[in-house]
Amino acid sequence: MTFRFAVLTVFLAVLSGAPAYAQSTDASGTWLTQAGDARVKISKCGGDICGVIVWLREPHDTATGQPATDSKNPNPALARRPMIGLPLFSGMQPTGPSKWSGQIYNADDGSTYASSVTVTGADSLRVEGCVGALCGGETWTRAGR
Repeated sequence: MTFRFAVLTVFLAVLSGAPAYAQSTDASGTWLTQAGDARVKISKCGGDICGVIVWLREPHDTATGQPATDSKNPNPALARRPMIGLPLFSGMQPTGPSKWSGQIYNADDGSTYASSVTVTGADSLRVEGCVGALCGGETWTRAGR
């Protein structure tokens, strides 16, 4: 009897259109970027979320052998900070049950952009950034549970 109830519950969830990841709307965790070159740990910071680089495929500058730094940052003081531990999100506030909006820092060019982060599945996160009306994004995958 218990098995039939479980099957009926799953069947009703499918019919109602409830997504399989309905319980996984929390962005907290470690995420691998789409290019696979960095892992970002996302955690709650008060009511917002924060994202910090915790791993790099190439953690050292190939020219100097020293740890990679935020060398593209236009602020000379910030350009010396290490990439590991670099905060990427600022003011990332909830705008829905699985979506946050705020700013994202792009270490590839040293600029900050308007951004949104959306949990799109149990193991996928859509990260988008915009300059004016021009927007782009990528999908990050959960790096482990």
